Formats: sequence, C-alpha cells, structure tokens
Amino acid sequence: MKIYKYLLTASLLFSAFLAKTQKMAIESEDYSNQSIEMADAMRANGKIYVLVAIVLLIFIGFIFYAIKTEQKVKKLEKELEDKN
Repeated sequence: MKIYKYLLTASLLFSAFLAKTQKMAIESEDYSNQSIEMADAMRANGKIYVLVAIVLLIFIGFIFYAIKTEQKVKKLEKELEDKN
C-alpha cells in the first residue's frame, strides 16, 4: 500500500508544479506545428503511434514491477512477524 501512497504523492507534487508554471499565449503557428519536423515525419509515417505504444508499455512494466515487488515485501514482512 505504501507504493500507492508514494505514487499519489509524486503525482500531486507534479501537478502542483504544473499549476505553478506560467501560461503562454497560443498563437496560430502553434496549431500548424511546422517547427517540429521529426514529429511531423513520424506522424505521417504512422511511427508516432508505435513510439507512444512503446513508451506506455515501458511505463506499465515499471508500474507492474513496483506493485509485484511491494507484494513480495509485504509477504516477507508478514512471515517475519509470524516468526517473532
């Protein structure tokens, strides 16, 4: 359960940080997105979706690993308490 508390705390701190950032005006050239050629090329070829899927898969893997590790630690702590 501790891992969830840490994740919640981290996400709240991150959102507080984002809330304090200064707002910038959106201009018409922001919508056209002509300044980022790599993203346009990847989007045109459909590779951007592969990139997003890989990043999400890695993130989900980290979360799954953290949860499984937390469960194992809880089990070991319970066994240690039972022995004492």
